[in-house]
Amino acid sequence: MTDRRVTQKVVCYVVRGDELLVFQHLDEPWDESGLQVPAGSIEPGETPEEAALREAREETGLHSSGLVRKLGETDYDLSPYRDEVQHRHFFRLSVHEETPPRWVSHENDPDDGTGVIRFECYWIPLTRGHVLSGGQGALLGRLRR
Repeated sequence: MTDRRVTQKVVCYVVRGDELLVFQHLDEPWDESGLQVPAGSIEPGETPEEAALREAREETGLHSSGLVRKLGETDYDLSPYRDEVQHRHFFRLSVHEETPPRWVSHENDPDDGTGVIRFECYWIPLTRGHVLSGGQGALLGRLRR
């Protein structure tokens, strides 16, 4: 049995009223990436809270997000896709700027070094958040508490 790599990640629920900010990768097949919320790695020397604000800004292009509260932590096993367990810190964020119904954003320097990644961002009802991919919807129920 091999030791599994554990990585530290953040998952951000950006909420406006009863809506959740989501995105789709524009340059990847839907069946590979699905519907997501801002998320990513905690960089060395960075707190989970700092990482959440940075990831939300990088992936959505929004510059006035605010941290509301930490919702909790979970582990997510990526096997068989990758021999990795992600220890995820979940946060609720608010947005303090107007947004169009849909917009395209991009991340210039993703963790994996693949180059520019484009996202189509938009709002969905919180009640449809169960469709998030890769276990990202795990703590949606805590938004109501």
